[in-house]
Amino acid sequence: MTAKPPLKPPMAVLLASPRGFCAGVDRAIQIVERAIRKWGPPVYVRHEIVHNRHVVARLEAMGAVFVEELHECPNDRPVIFSAHGVPKAVPAEAGRRQMIYVDATCPLVSKVHVEAAKQHAAGKEIVLIGHAGHPEVIGTMGQLPEGAISLVETVADAEAFAPRDPANLAFATQTTLSVDDTAAIVAVLHRRFPEIAAPHKEDICYATTNRQEAVRALAKTADLVLVIGAPNSSNSVRLVEVATRAGAPEAKLIGSAADLDWAWLEGVRRVGVSAGASAPEDLVEDLIATLAGRFAVDVEEVRVTDEDVVFKLPRILTEEVV
Repeated sequence: MTAKPPLKPPMAVLLASPRGFCAGVDRAIQIVERAIRKWGPPVYVRHEIVHNRHVVARLEAMGAVFVEELHECPNDRPVIFSAHGVPKAVPAEAGRRQMIYVDATCPLVSKVHVEAAKQHAAGKEIVLIGHAGHPEVIGTMGQLPEGAISLVETVADAEAFAPRDPANLAFATQTTLSVDDTAAIVAVLHRRFPEIAAPHKEDICYATTNRQEAVRALAKTADLVLVIGAPNSSNSVRLVEVATRAGAPEAKLIGSAADLDWAWLEGVRRVGVSAGASAPEDLVEDLIATLAGRFAVDVEEVRVTDEDVVFKLPRILTEEVV
């Protein structure tokens, strides 16, 4: 008589929704794919198009070549600027070299650039809330002359900030920040500088906000929260922080199911799962399948809103593809 396999222990998977790709990331990836189809490989991309190694590897296999700086690109091949945005000097240099270039900057990042430029033109000193060294921050600060934008990273920075003219300030923010952290910094700036001008519309993007809300909702009852994303992905790292603050006993950032440590799941019966805005859905599906290999998985979607945002592709790529 054949022995029956042991029953798998039950595991509830709380699946965050929305999760994964946002409209800006989806647009950026499509830009690279279409550029390869239109001009053939290789197509150069300045910086990772989005912060996810799995996405980058797939595009590399199609013929994308990722570099850090424009000088690494030949003049006779197209170059794409990443979704995070670039300083003004980069497209200017590409134009000087008569290169074909396509700007894949997320339109919501471009909105921050435009707003900062308008405030600067009005004579205001700009305070940018963001993380030093992040490509989006580098790109935003590079829209204006050196010294026009001051970077504030923390509440302590906001308390210590000494403007040239306290009555002539405006602030902007990186689009992928923690909603709660940013609100605390903005509160300090408003208290210290009541006349500071705010963006016409909040800079933190809809996708960042929605993904944080979904994680906040599932973290209240999860024993463990797993966020799929890259360590250099700001929005992914923020999701882990949000989960912990919302009450999850543990929250981990993993690149894929391969990074799963089974010791984390000892005694866990409810695991929350989400993915940063640059993580593809197949990584989520693979993680759930991996969990199902050891547990009797019951997937429960935790949906906080629906997303229907779509961004148009650049005109140069919507012309007939040859």
